[in-house]
Amino acid sequence: MPLRLFKKLPPSSVFTLAFLWQVGGIQAMGLLDAYEAALRNDPTFRAATHENEAGQQAIALGRAGLLPTLSVTHLQGMSRGTQKIDELDQFNRTITNKSDLDFNSQVTTLTLRQPLLNMEAAAGYDQGFARANSSQAKFLGQSYELVVRLVEAYVRTLLAQDRLFLANAQHKALEELKQVNEHMLKRGEGTQTDVLETLSRHALSQAQVIEAQDELDVARLALEKIVGQQVMQLDSLSGSFKAQPIHPPDFESWREMALERNAELVTQRHIVTSSQLEVKKSRAGHTPRVDLVASLNKQNSASFIVPNRDATFASVGVEVSFPLYAGGRVVATTNQAQANHARAQADLDAMSDRVLVELRRQYQLLQSSIKRIESLELAVDSALLLVQATEKSIQGGIRINLDLLNAQSQLFSAQVDLAEARYSYLLAYLRLRLAAGTLALEDLEKVASYFVAAN
Repeated sequence: MPLRLFKKLPPSSVFTLAFLWQVGGIQAMGLLDAYEAALRNDPTFRAATHENEAGQQAIALGRAGLLPTLSVTHLQGMSRGTQKIDELDQFNRTITNKSDLDFNSQVTTLTLRQPLLNMEAAAGYDQGFARANSSQAKFLGQSYELVVRLVEAYVRTLLAQDRLFLANAQHKALEELKQVNEHMLKRGEGTQTDVLETLSRHALSQAQVIEAQDELDVARLALEKIVGQQVMQLDSLSGSFKAQPIHPPDFESWREMALERNAELVTQRHIVTSSQLEVKKSRAGHTPRVDLVASLNKQNSASFIVPNRDATFASVGVEVSFPLYAGGRVVATTNQAQANHARAQADLDAMSDRVLVELRRQYQLLQSSIKRIESLELAVDSALLLVQATEKSIQGGIRINLDLLNAQSQLFSAQVDLAEARYSYLLAYLRLRLAAGTLALEDLEKVASYFVAAN
């Protein structure tokens, strides 16, 4: 792109032109489109979905301990023996007759067992809900993290595109200056020093273009892994970008929301509850158990005395069992459960501190990003005026070629810094709400409103 065209563009239009220049009329992937694709294709989120599906089964598993069990057993056996019978023949002599006998027997039993008093199963039932709630809270947190991961990859790709475009623009500007300086040197109006300075900067800019291209390739690949499809063009930042102040403005309000609603803390609190119920469940090993037992027994058996015998028995009763000694297992499992409960509580305290530190960091980053954007917008405008003024000064013989190169580098750097500050503002906004547990789809839509399709 010629330097004169690049100078006349308003700073907010530079990046929009970049995408048109690089990819032409390809339809851009908007942020919301990318989110819908990520919901379908992101492997991390799909794994979290299946993990939550498995975790929800904890309720059914806990409830199973309180419901009746019905079982049937069938025993089939065969007995074999030899029968000896002594008889007298016609001469009063004893004759022994031997014969092999086979006896088949079948026993079928249908048993119904309904717990009436089972403290261990009751604690397991409550624990199933705690585990399912923990799994659900973790899944919600991973759903919110998907939003942040997606936007991070999205803006990282955009920033890499910005840097590549600006590196190309700088390289083209230096190419144009190199040709001008060489032409002026041939006419005797330039100096060899100007040519060498431009050549040096030109070679360095070529290396920067290669580095920026590599950065873009890596960033685009990371985004494609999340959305599960090839990414050719993305929406660009709107020229009417305007940072919004923090609401609520005070940190204490954010702190209260985070302690109450942060997904990691909610998950860990359910884990603490589950570990507490595990202690109760372990202690129940000392309590008696009362079951209602009903059985139906059908037998078909034979013996040497009775060749065939069929019998059917039915019984209903209450079975009471008192645990007396289990080799110390109940005491050991209870002590283990108490230690795990204390560890879960300590993990909750440590997690609360970590969440509040992250909350404070994003809160301050969001505040500083607003001020930084305002400063960098002024810096870009000033750098653009400096380039124009330097060109006029060179024409008047006041400035030299090196001054123009420095002014151009300052403009390129300010434009990249401004884009990065805007992206940092958007990420800090999402991360603050993620830490506070208030992130919702409306927040992603709000961030998406800062982008426009490059059509």
